[in-house]
Amino acid sequence: MPPHLLWSGDVHLMHSPPRSAAANMALDEAMMATAAEEKTTLVRLYSWDQPSVSFGRNQRCAGIYSPERCMARGVPAVRRMTGGRALIHGREVTYAVAAPHAAAPSLRGGYDAINAVLLDALRSLGVAATPSEPTERTAPPGLAPCFETPSAGELVIGTRKLVGSAQHRDARAFVQHGSILLDDDQGMLHELALVPLPPMAPPATLREWLGDDISVATVSSAVEQAVRRSSPGGIVVLSDDSIPRHHVETAASRYRDPRWTWRR
Repeated sequence: MPPHLLWSGDVHLMHSPPRSAAANMALDEAMMATAAEEKTTLVRLYSWDQPSVSFGRNQRCAGIYSPERCMARGVPAVRRMTGGRALIHGREVTYAVAAPHAAAPSLRGGYDAINAVLLDALRSLGVAATPSEPTERTAPPGLAPCFETPSAGELVIGTRKLVGSAQHRDARAFVQHGSILLDDDQGMLHELALVPLPPMAPPATLREWLGDDISVATVSSAVEQAVRRSSPGGIVVLSDDSIPRHHVETAASRYRDPRWTWRR
């Protein structure tokens, strides 16, 4: 089978050092602008410098969370450019893929091409994850945490979500990012919320399936090798400093602004 167009050319791969919530979201958005200009696929694997909470682009936070509550518990908050619901970023490997719109013209096509690589990486670790089955409709963002219920196409073990992903597209490019859970930190959302959140079953985690030997480095390496297997055009390994600074700073000014994070 020929490679998916998303992976058919040179792929630029970056392993980022741990960064702040605002810096990580700014880099993901800047990747999308860079992919549009350079007409290439970019992949970034990263972690967070401290446990953080991110909210979906259109999620309502007023009366549910507050900057004071998050600050008091030492958990930085940021609003993503992608949709979905609140989640804690802590013990996980986070991935981001950005590419020109033409590399995967539909949202579903982008998900499927990226999921194929993630499933290959998980299989190489001995984890038999699968895409979740489509539902009749997607629920609007609500009080339930992101990992409470998988959306169509997200990666699960049984019925429990292991990888939560979200995608944003414009006319030129798209970015998809997601969390591969090493451990379950999602219960922290109940401590941050001002109101009771719906109860949720624990999400699936890699440590549950693979034991204490699992690490960020092991998972990142497995994803990198899966990208290499999917990319006959080759891999160009770069640092995230290769993303043009003007794109990063333009995006960072918004993600550092509480008016964006707490806009609704």
